[in-house]
Amino acid sequence: MTVFFIGAGPGDPELITVKGQRLVRSCPVILYAGSLVPAAVLEGHAAVQVVNTAELDLDQIIALLEAAHLKGQDVARVHSGDPSLYGAIGEQIRRLRELKIPYEIVPGVTATAACAAALGCELTLPDISQTLILTRFASKTSMPEGEQLADLARHRATMAIHLGVRHLARIVDELRPHYGGACPIAVIYRASWPDEEKLTGTLDDIVGKVQSSSIERTALILVGQVLAAEGFADSTLYAKD
Repeated sequence: MTVFFIGAGPGDPELITVKGQRLVRSCPVILYAGSLVPAAVLEGHAAVQVVNTAELDLDQIIALLEAAHLKGQDVARVHSGDPSLYGAIGEQIRRLRELKIPYEIVPGVTATAACAAALGCELTLPDISQTLILTRFASKTSMPEGEQLADLARHRATMAIHLGVRHLARIVDELRPHYGGACPIAVIYRASWPDEEKLTGTLDDIVGKVQSSSIERTALILVGQVLAAEGFADSTLYAKD
């Protein structure tokens, strides 16, 4: 058997990959992160066991995977977005290796990609930014040395900040000295879900806009000049020469 860590995408059930959908519909066991993965992603499954792991701890999840292994049953372990980004699969993989249970990672569409689509923009533009930094705000999980927001902001690259909207004022304070108060920023709530909401502004005014909204969690922050750039050069990809 194999445990398939499947990226279900950011929310829209049509944004799961063809491979991910095939495995969800064919694996006899499904374990899914119900707090973030919409039930529509599981439509068409023929599993004999479907478990929402939102209320389970690591030991309970591993016990289910081990039980399926003993029965020779493939498992669709469904995570939101791409499982390799803030998916907490590393700790599961470590335990599976100890138990000699085979696994495979099936990539998914990231929340960052869904946010860029919602804003209708490209995150890398010639002469503006050719680097995208994916990071998170340090709250329950501490950040390694050199990865504080202020350290990353010195690059002035396009940045996607996960799990930080509740601390937006502190984030803005750390970014403003490097990006400047006029730098564009966007806060996107539940990108690609039916209730998606997006707020755009600058580092100077975004805090007030978010405070006036109902956005409190499940939002991603994008910051960088690419969000409102106009005077950038054409790429060489489609140049006549």
